[in-house]
Amino acid sequence: MSKQHENIDSELAAWITQQRIFFVATAPISPNDHINTSPKGGEAFRILGPLEVAYQDYTGSGAETAAHLRENGRIVIMFCAFDGPPKIVRLHGHGTVITPSDERFAEFLSLFPANAGTRAFVHITVNRVSDSCGYSVPFFDFQGPRDTLDRWAANKGPEKLDAYRATTNQNSIDGLPAFIRNS
Repeated sequence: MSKQHENIDSELAAWITQQRIFFVATAPISPNDHINTSPKGGEAFRILGPLEVAYQDYTGSGAETAAHLRENGRIVIMFCAFDGPPKIVRLHGHGTVITPSDERFAEFLSLFPANAGTRAFVHITVNRVSDSCGYSVPFFDFQGPRDTLDRWAANKGPEKLDAYRATTNQNSIDGLPAFIRNS
């Protein structure tokens, strides 16, 4: 049975911080453009308040989330229990992309582990918190974090990362603007 919560209380916050993966979903305004879902992991998620969260956005091959947030701000974060009692938690809200050119970037940088692949942070004002049973979510065993992105970003260095982002992260697959060079 689904249950809506007033906010992220201490019990829910404790459960969220134990999860090793979360999923981010966004959609453009146009019904002809592509909806996006992205898995995220590591130490990339923070609860900042009862209705405020953020995550560290790493360099990737696409920029759908950033493009959709710039266009309309709609976002949902989903957590699933892959061990222990079944549970799914969704945080719906309005997201903002915080890039290095944003005056708040240093503040967010201080909340997360240093990572050469960080291209931005996503700050979310949560307007709906809900959980559901998760009875059909299978069990999975966590084997450990991957270091592939960390090694890739460290090997590229800042200049090559900037060039990569300039060629692959400027627009969404539907042509919506995502990241502006040096932002």
